[in-house]
Amino acid sequence: MIQYHRDTIQDLSTSLSREWLETNGLGGFASSTITGLNTRRYHGLLTAATKPPVGRILLLSKLEETLVIDDRCYQLSANEYSGAIHPRGFIYQTGFKLDPWPVFSYEMEGVRLEKSVLMVHGQNTTVIDYECHSAGLDPAQRIKLEVRPLIAFRDYHSTTHENSALNAHVEREDGITSVQPYQDLPWLHLAHDCAELDRESFWYRSFEYAVERERGLDFAEDLFSPFSLTFDLDRFSRARIIASTERHDIRDADSYREAETNRRDAIANSTHEDDLLESLTAAADQYVVARGGQKTIIAGYHWFSDWGRDTMIALPGLTLVTKRPEIARSILAEFAKHVDRGMLPNRFPDAGETPEYNTVDATLWFFEAVRSLVHYANDYDFVRDNLYATLKEIVSWHIQGTRYNIHVDTDGLLYSGEPGVQLTWMDAKVGDWVVTPRHGKPVEIQALWFNALRLMQHLAARFVEPDNVQQYGELAARAEASFNEQFWNEATGCLYDVVNGDQRDGSIRPNQIIAVALTHSMVSQERAASVLRVVERDLLTSRGLRTLSPDDPQYRPRYEGDSLSRDGAYHQGTVWPWLMGPYMTAYSKTFGEEAGREFGARWLSNFRQHLEEACIGHVSEIFDAEEPHRPRGCVAQAWSVAELLRAAVEDVYASPGRKATAAATTKS
Repeated sequence: MIQYHRDTIQDLSTSLSREWLETNGLGGFASSTITGLNTRRYHGLLTAATKPPVGRILLLSKLEETLVIDDRCYQLSANEYSGAIHPRGFIYQTGFKLDPWPVFSYEMEGVRLEKSVLMVHGQNTTVIDYECHSAGLDPAQRIKLEVRPLIAFRDYHSTTHENSALNAHVEREDGITSVQPYQDLPWLHLAHDCAELDRESFWYRSFEYAVERERGLDFAEDLFSPFSLTFDLDRFSRARIIASTERHDIRDADSYREAETNRRDAIANSTHEDDLLESLTAAADQYVVARGGQKTIIAGYHWFSDWGRDTMIALPGLTLVTKRPEIARSILAEFAKHVDRGMLPNRFPDAGETPEYNTVDATLWFFEAVRSLVHYANDYDFVRDNLYATLKEIVSWHIQGTRYNIHVDTDGLLYSGEPGVQLTWMDAKVGDWVVTPRHGKPVEIQALWFNALRLMQHLAARFVEPDNVQQYGELAARAEASFNEQFWNEATGCLYDVVNGDQRDGSIRPNQIIAVALTHSMVSQERAASVLRVVERDLLTSRGLRTLSPDDPQYRPRYEGDSLSRDGAYHQGTVWPWLMGPYMTAYSKTFGEEAGREFGARWLSNFRQHLEEACIGHVSEIFDAEEPHRPRGCVAQAWSVAELLRAAVEDVYASPGRKATAAATTKS
């Protein structure tokens, strides 16, 4: 449980930077700040995934709540308008906790009100529950709660504004009040047990979202209120609302709470008894979502869909470390269906269009995800029956050549790149400007290619294919020899970031850590130690690894400003916490398990406080390169959570000797 008290809540400079997130396993979500004041266009109580995991529509933005004690009104909501915050319900708020979902506490005249918000797994449904505590007060005192829904009904990337096309008609039947303001969008059904319904409707105008304003994006919005609900809390002490794209009976609210409690308890208790691991495990579940009849991974909240690269990097930490191999199998099988010309999709667009294939590394991380499945689940039968033919096809396409000039060069290394495209994970692009093109032979791509070939050699031996064992082994040996000949930078004591013919990019970046961390590595122990020392000196911070050395003229210390400025800094110094996964693994491999556990435990101990400073219980996408390393980007990022969780379990809290056994098993 993570909680905040009155002093933190009423300090808006702090409380408005603390956000909560509820998800539904479909790609939908609910989210806001711990005061309930929405600071993003993505904040709301029900963002529905109409084409899971995409097609996301923000239906219910918020509820305006007023507690009435006799004839005295206390407005509990909070909104930002131009130059003002009104109302200021946080002055009555005594606490907020995540236990396991968001719970808000208020107190007025001795009356205590507790509100909880949870999403139902597998449904576009949010349950809001109010409980009033007024024991010892005058029994004749009248206590009512007035709740007025504010609806948006728009694409979650957009904002809505007052318009004449909106249909204000309200339907009420069997304890459900429903609206469909635009014909091409779903109905919003609000099940409730209110005493009174007021059909008066009107627009609330000119809300402002501070984070969007800071990001240089559209930050103003109008929201429509179609009706209000009044609950008698002095008679019943509870008020409940189920907001959903489906019709529900309000009496089901308690069963939903019980089911979600049991489901989440089972997930959180599936790993080690450590508060950090428990928090990361609970967070991990929120990224696993449906795609058709299978599973996939949302790359980050609030605005990412499922990306091939992110999914494959995050898969071991989100599913295998958490002892859910059935989900790993589902994800791998689903992505295998979409392999085209030997490439995994880079991303599935929000509107469900044709997948995009502009990536060189997503496909190679697919092999590492398969290797991890074999290690954790020993599931060779599944790999042989569902993945092996696809893996062989991928290798074949890379040898003969595929999109974006991706092909195995004469030296056995993997070349990629064309003008105007960005194919590695350092993929920022503004208009025609590719910020870090990295055309040629990026260091981590060679490492992943070699790792894939060694895995294929292992699988071919397992499946008794001697010709393929020889082919993959020869390809790997040639790549290893060329890599060690071309990539060592003697002057800096580390690896070049990109080799392209006679050109050598000596920028000190974290990509070389992946070349050390992977199970099948081409880097000697001596060189690995030197790489780690250089990375520690130039890139290591308390929040992750910088993407570029501060000594580089292209270094950008802050990720801020408009989209041009932000994208220009995205991989030019900005800190990425997911890189600490490979860093901790590389540290353990290079300096020994005991040293790895000591370093990892020390770094993670410092990092724990981050779980309470941005999106509660989650890990942000990125941080500024310089102190105080302010969280930036997505507030909740899949591979950030996954790689810290994986490395914590495998390298920090693993029993002695486990890593050596694992490596020997995979290499055999």
